[in-house]
Amino acid sequence: MRWRLLFGLSLVGNLILAAGWLWLTSRDPSPSSRSEMLAGTTNGVQIKTAVVVRRQFFSWQEVESADYPTYIKNLREINCPEQTIRDIIIADVNSLFARRRALEIFTPEQQWWRAEPDPVVAQAAAAKDRELDTERRELLSALLGPNWEGGDLVSLPRPSRVPIPLDGPVLGALPAETKQLVEQISLHAADRVTEYLAAQRQAGKASDPAELARLRQLTRKELSAVLTPVQLEEFLLRYSDNARGLRTDFAQLKFFNASPEEFRSVFRTLDPLNDELDQLDVSTPQGAQRRSALLAEAESALKLTLGDKRYEQYRLLHDERYREAYAEAQNAGAPETAGALFAIKVAAAEEQARIKEKAGLTDEQRAIELKQVELDQLKANAQALGQDDPTEPAKPAPKPVPAKTHVVATGEGLDRIARLYAVQPNDLRAANPGLNFDKLKAGDHVSVPYNLIYPAPTPPPIPGQ
Repeated sequence: MRWRLLFGLSLVGNLILAAGWLWLTSRDPSPSSRSEMLAGTTNGVQIKTAVVVRRQFFSWQEVESADYPTYIKNLREINCPEQTIRDIIIADVNSLFARRRALEIFTPEQQWWRAEPDPVVAQAAAAKDRELDTERRELLSALLGPNWEGGDLVSLPRPSRVPIPLDGPVLGALPAETKQLVEQISLHAADRVTEYLAAQRQAGKASDPAELARLRQLTRKELSAVLTPVQLEEFLLRYSDNARGLRTDFAQLKFFNASPEEFRSVFRTLDPLNDELDQLDVSTPQGAQRRSALLAEAESALKLTLGDKRYEQYRLLHDERYREAYAEAQNAGAPETAGALFAIKVAAAEEQARIKEKAGLTDEQRAIELKQVELDQLKANAQALGQDDPTEPAKPAPKPVPAKTHVVATGEGLDRIARLYAVQPNDLRAANPGLNFDKLKAGDHVSVPYNLIYPAPTPPPIPGQ
């Protein structure tokens, strides 16, 4: 109990000392002392000091301003070096325009459903990017002078690796901190894959698809910790291996042209199945059996997602002959005939295969029969497209009929001219559609075809022949 008493006495003593100190320090100096302090003199002697009176406490919010000229003025008032001011303003303006690029430019990468980039979108994106860069440079020139590029971020670190584009209405609107996290996760994911592949090569081993799938799942888990489900799906639609593989598949089909809704639906359907397929060990009977089951499940799910008509087109476009038939039908302006042209191709291929395997034919006979199949296919294609038979010789164009020109004399009419040349009046009218025979006048020219009068004159022989 003794220690409690000693502790209490010590606490009371400290409180008394603290109170006395506060009383002494709170006393106002005497008027003479305050005047001497303010005047900087003691007993009439001027005292010069090196002390600069400055605010010791301020917040960065007091310096920052949405108005750049004011921002620069505030930085100079706190004696910020000019090079630092330059770096701060350039970095801030660049950040502002980077965000504008992410939100205002519609790039081909944002069309994740397209197998091939849209050249029109790419051209518009490039034009908008040039427009924003011009605006950025003009703003920096107005703020920092025309030579601002000479000190462009000279004291700031530059990224050694270009980050993935995070633009568009979903990823472009991410806060800067979230974008930085996503970029870091992406770079670390790429490093993990690179290190794994290098280690496998050094060990003389092939890469394991299951391990690569595990690394991809690790990246997705890290991304899901910083992105919402909508943001994560947008990222995966643009940059995941499964979405990239789906775009490659559609690119090979050429004419499928999936809509954004179709691509998203197919991705959602196949993405989890593809992940499971990648992690299977197909070297075991169980793994091979599970793979067959997953492939069948993927095909059924795809048919349900696309619907019967689109799924049938998707299935047929995997056949190169159907793609050729579709291209021919499109070029002819009749895409609805693609099915008929495809059927003709299949039948012709089967007939050619039969002739090649047919016994008892000489090489010449086989060549003749194969050529006939080719001609029959051309006729069938023309008939399906509503075109002329290309195997028949073209009819020669009718030769122009020579004519005689009759100059109308005073008082002549249609009947007189017809009797003069022994032709029918209607034939004259037909040969002169732009002439009004009811109002003929002297000097008018009437064309009279030779074949209605007498045979066309034979050209005179060339001397010496």
